[in-house]
Amino acid sequence: MSNKQNMRFYESNIALAGVCQAAALVKQIARGADYSEQALNTSLNSISVTESESTEQVFGDIKQLKLGYETILKQLGNQSKVKDVEVTRYIANLLSIERKLSSNKKTMAVLGERIANIQRQKSHLDLSDGQMLSNLDSIYSDVISPISRKIQVAGDPKILQRPECQHRVRAALLAGVRSAVLWRQVGGKRRQILLNRTQILNSAKHTLNQISTLN
Repeated sequence: MSNKQNMRFYESNIALAGVCQAAALVKQIARGADYSEQALNTSLNSISVTESESTEQVFGDIKQLKLGYETILKQLGNQSKVKDVEVTRYIANLLSIERKLSSNKKTMAVLGERIANIQRQKSHLDLSDGQMLSNLDSIYSDVISPISRKIQVAGDPKILQRPECQHRVRAALLAGVRSAVLWRQVGGKRRQILLNRTQILNSAKHTLNQISTLN
């Protein structure tokens, strides 16, 4: 594979890792499992980064996408035992939402306005703050939900009934949509996941090894 092709898979895999990380976080949050606050903050912060010089810059640091890359390897690898049907469903839903969103200029414009408000609010509050999570939840509910079929999030009913959990789940879904949009922008296509699975896996393994050496 040429250096240009390697770089193409590296760039698109960063965004795909963002989608996968968001999907994995949705499951962990909804089921009351331990999850990385740092991973969630990385995903949430990517929502407000609308101008960057590189795909990596959207997420701040490639190390913070470790969960996303691990999820790529689990979901696309050959070991069926480690594949998670629930996470696969969330990833497929997020990519499907992106297609509907990107073809709807009016909704994209509204989304841009709402994210601009988040960018202004970030100067006063962290995205992990309760009010900011509520604001991100509202963006997902008001802008994203109406254009697509509702994502059925599985989990512990008692946990899912808590407003703070609902806010985190929808905020993570919004982060997943943002990464899906980015994935498309850097050349990602759904058919590549099937046709170029080996290259995607090799690129993800290489990046995960780099992350391990950086920690």
